[in-house]
Amino acid sequence: MKANQSTITKSPQLYQSKAMSIAVSKAKLILLAAVLVNLSACSGLGVEPWERDLLATKAMALTSSPVDAALDDHIYFSKEASSGGKSFGGGGCGCN
Repeated sequence: MKANQSTITKSPQLYQSKAMSIAVSKAKLILLAAVLVNLSACSGLGVEPWERDLLATKAMALTSSPVDAALDDHIYFSKEASSGGKSFGGGGCGCN
């Protein structure tokens, strides 16, 4: 009779191992879902040919006026004496 009782009652270790395997499978599923979301997030990058006409308008330009851009660049590199400004060699003293 004692032999039957030991086979009928299940040990707590068995329940713990099943719980661990379920937790591991859930973690794998969550990791797989996260990887798939990250991979699919980069699939829509870029400008489609039919969207280029909207982005090519004058209002979408980084600088609306080339004269204003040149003046802004001149002011910027004149004030940045220690670093040489924006892609210009030398300092603000004029000694390239």
